[in-house]
Amino acid sequence: MGKIIGIDLGTTNSCVAFVDNGEPQVIPNAEGSRTTPSVVSFSKDGERRVGSVAKRQGVTNPESTVFAIKRLMGLPFDAEPAQRHKGAVPYEVVESDGGDAWIQAQGHRYSPPEISAMVLEKMREVAESFLGEDVEEAIVTVPAYFNDAQRSATIAAGKIAGIEVRRIINEPTAAALAYGFDEKEGKRVAVYDLGGGTFDISILEIANGVFSVKSTSGDTHLGGEDLDNALVEELTRRFKESSGIDLHDDRVALQRLKEQAEKAKHELSSSLETEINLPFIAADESGPKHLETKLKRSELEILVSEIIDRTLGPCKQALDDADIKKEDIDEILLVGGQTRMPMVQSKVEDFFGKSPYKGVNPDEVVALGAALQGAALAGEVEEVLLLDVTPLSLGVETGGGVFHKLIPRNTTVPTRAKEVFTTSVDNQSFVPIHVLQGERDMAADNKSLAKFELAPIVPAPRGVPEIEVTFDIDADGVVNVSAKDLGTSREQNIRVVASSGLTEADIERIIAEADAYKTTDQKRRELAELRNAAEALLYTSERAVAECRELVPEDIVAQVEADIESLHFSVNEGDAIAIKDALETLELSAYRIAEAMYGSVDMGSTGDAQTES
Repeated sequence: MGKIIGIDLGTTNSCVAFVDNGEPQVIPNAEGSRTTPSVVSFSKDGERRVGSVAKRQGVTNPESTVFAIKRLMGLPFDAEPAQRHKGAVPYEVVESDGGDAWIQAQGHRYSPPEISAMVLEKMREVAESFLGEDVEEAIVTVPAYFNDAQRSATIAAGKIAGIEVRRIINEPTAAALAYGFDEKEGKRVAVYDLGGGTFDISILEIANGVFSVKSTSGDTHLGGEDLDNALVEELTRRFKESSGIDLHDDRVALQRLKEQAEKAKHELSSSLETEINLPFIAADESGPKHLETKLKRSELEILVSEIIDRTLGPCKQALDDADIKKEDIDEILLVGGQTRMPMVQSKVEDFFGKSPYKGVNPDEVVALGAALQGAALAGEVEEVLLLDVTPLSLGVETGGGVFHKLIPRNTTVPTRAKEVFTTSVDNQSFVPIHVLQGERDMAADNKSLAKFELAPIVPAPRGVPEIEVTFDIDADGVVNVSAKDLGTSREQNIRVVASSGLTEADIERIIAEADAYKTTDQKRRELAELRNAAEALLYTSERAVAECRELVPEDIVAQVEADIESLHFSVNEGDAIAIKDALETLELSAYRIAEAMYGSVDMGSTGDAQTES
């Protein structure tokens, strides 16, 4: 049985880990970094890049460099968060045929699960390269406050990437698992998770291998991206004030501002002031314009204070739902890169009345916890029991557009709930079932997950038919709903799937396209490796000819020079097979130079010995 890796699929960065001899370890990527940017770029020639190399394309190719795609997972195009995201990014957010938020790059439309799948595939490649074996299974983490559509979209992304997602677990729960895996004494832990795009707060009780989530709350559109955007707006304002030029319509300039904003934010976590220098950010009839300004930590804190304060409401909600007081919390874990900001740490400390625990790496702890869960499923470590909860209430629409809850929020999953409903009109021939998720009283104000019909039913006066509706939520938090006419036993089932506009046929098509990309990428990598080998051999062979020409027979030198010319030609042509053949030929002829040289040395040594005797 192969390794079950843990993947933290983040808004800004992703991280992958595995368990070795009972200890979870983060796997570095090819650049040596322990996290990989969750960025995908598309070039005009059809090449696709993922990770650091894609992020570097952000300034030169902003319209086709996609980041923070996690914020669009499972969102309708006309949803307020999707529209807000559309206005904050340089790439194009479009409406799919099904009404969902997709992106368009280089004339091709992609769903959020497709982009996420490219990042997941990259993380799998990182793991396979490090482990030296194929990886087919993973535990993937999601924000605790992800709804059903967002969770299903994440599972779809895994399928597209060719990964069997063994389990979806909530990020705060994964962090708590990494923190308290060996914890024997009972502890109440608050996990404050502020990442690049999402915020979660979970209250857990940990003891003897049991991780019981008591409550969770959060905001799936609150994170470091919002802080970056606030700083970009401030820099844009400053530049307009000094130059009279508005940068809002210049995508390249905005992307440069975003990179500088992110850099400045990081620097101000460890210093009180930083300088921002962006030469040639714009130009007018008087010439090029440069942005040069200083930013103090106190100025940044004024800009983002209200954004960070938005995390405290969910913290209070989570404590209330768990019926736990602040003083009863034993430990506060800080998770997510944004928690490195001193202001975040001080606000958390002020709210809970105690200093947060800083013994975990906020960028890595989620992936480590996911890896531990994978190892537990694979039997590599002692089994742990994760008792997670559903973050939002689930129910159906009833008469008058009222939302009737069947499963309240913070119910431990997996779970099942059923209730009997009836008809509201005489002689109904079918019963519409509208499945929703949320906390508002009216159906229209909640998230619509699915609609289906139970039909036909026996016509009868209103109030007579009995329709039993059953909700099942599995351990991944994914919903299955069934409706049954108790009079006829006719039943209709539906698995609530991602609101991503992707049918099974779409997913299979995308998988085929991904396989084609994988083949192309593999060929490109093989060609690059052959080129590198050829360049190295050409260098050593040309040097050998130059240094040993007088010591080696002319026919050998002539053959090597001909083979060098042939390899140069093959490299320039870019044909992998031709390069490989020419490479092997030159290796053989270059070896003859070495043979001739060694023969010359041996003969000289023998001659000397004879003379001395």
